[in-house]
Amino acid sequence: MVAYCGCEISRATTNYGILSQAIRMKAVDTAQRTESLLHNRPLLLFWLARVSTTVAYQMLAVAVGWQIYALTRSPFYLGLVGLAQFLPMLLLTLLVGHVADRYDRRRILRTCQLIEGLGVVALAASNYAGWTNEKTILAIVLVLGAARAFELPTLHALLPNLVSTDFLPRAVALSTSSGQTAVIVGPALGGLLYALHPTLAYGTVAALFLAASLFVSLIRAGRKRQHREPVTLQSLFAGIAFIRSRPAILGAISLDLFAVLLGGATALLPVYAREILVIGPWGLGVLRSAPAAGALLMSVFLAHHPLQGGMGRTMFIAVIVFGIGTIGFGLSTSFALSLICLAVLGAADVISVVIRQSLVQTRTPDEMRGRVTAVNSMFVGTSNQLGEFESGLTAAWFGVVPAVLIGGVGTIVVAALWVYMFPDLARIDTVKQ
Repeated sequence: MVAYCGCEISRATTNYGILSQAIRMKAVDTAQRTESLLHNRPLLLFWLARVSTTVAYQMLAVAVGWQIYALTRSPFYLGLVGLAQFLPMLLLTLLVGHVADRYDRRRILRTCQLIEGLGVVALAASNYAGWTNEKTILAIVLVLGAARAFELPTLHALLPNLVSTDFLPRAVALSTSSGQTAVIVGPALGGLLYALHPTLAYGTVAALFLAASLFVSLIRAGRKRQHREPVTLQSLFAGIAFIRSRPAILGAISLDLFAVLLGGATALLPVYAREILVIGPWGLGVLRSAPAAGALLMSVFLAHHPLQGGMGRTMFIAVIVFGIGTIGFGLSTSFALSLICLAVLGAADVISVVIRQSLVQTRTPDEMRGRVTAVNSMFVGTSNQLGEFESGLTAAWFGVVPAVLIGGVGTIVVAALWVYMFPDLARIDTVKQ
């Protein structure tokens, strides 16, 4: 008996030592993976460019939203801002994808960011001169929307060229967390600078776009386009055909489209800030930062603890939570409660984003990635910009609070319907095939 116990104790001790060593090796491996990402110079420059453009766009959203509502006092005009950003993306999607697959993606990015910087310089100049009106703002936003239509898919298509396939989900989470950090800083900073002077806010936005263009020009990695496929109708529509042939990708992209299209409550934040919560432009900036605060916490968690299984099911749960957060925000008359609801929907949204982006990027060949990402970006842009138009329109018809509630309930209904329509998506365990 004593010998037996001693043997068991010795074996247990040995097993514990092996387990401890395995845990230490896993911790070292995780640290090395994170370190290798952080010390990847092209990825660092990519990160700086993305942060700069995201801060710039969030500042611009606060400044434009506040100014156009102050000029018109109409939620319908807030919807038109979203429409002005959506139309170029819709009309240029097929061309954008083909360009991203035929030409140097870095050159496309820095050109777009230069155009965006010059467009916002025009806004700053018009404010300084004192002749800004809603038509001027919408015209410049339309130009910025055209540049953004080329920038977004190219940005997403470039990332897989900077890291290995094994690191891609972690890189997506890291990129998303940096973007969400910028989304937190951008609106608050934009509201503060706009309160000091509109020209100061627009001038800062222009400087950030130009800085992003510089960062992209310094990237020396990324696969160069070696074969330029002739432009044909088949090649133009290849991205759409590829997505249609893969139900899981189609389901993930379309789920995001309809969920965020219906749940686009952020377009009505200027109305909530002025009429319901009674806060100024700085408070509006804080409201716009709240979803990003929740998203940042979640994306940092996902960067260190990647999703291991049940990704399809997790994505559907996240979309339902997003709808619940939207309903809570719509009913809230408390600034603190509104911030909590926005943070919850932001955290849920980032789970869906990480799964969807990783799914699309890992299951798409690089030579097709520009066109597929362009279609994906059109869906994302549709859900955001057209969602803003939908929110403004329904708010004009039914009132602000009912419009938000309709969107939240609609998001939950869409998630339930998509489980039935795309059962393969619900059964996905990992993003790799």
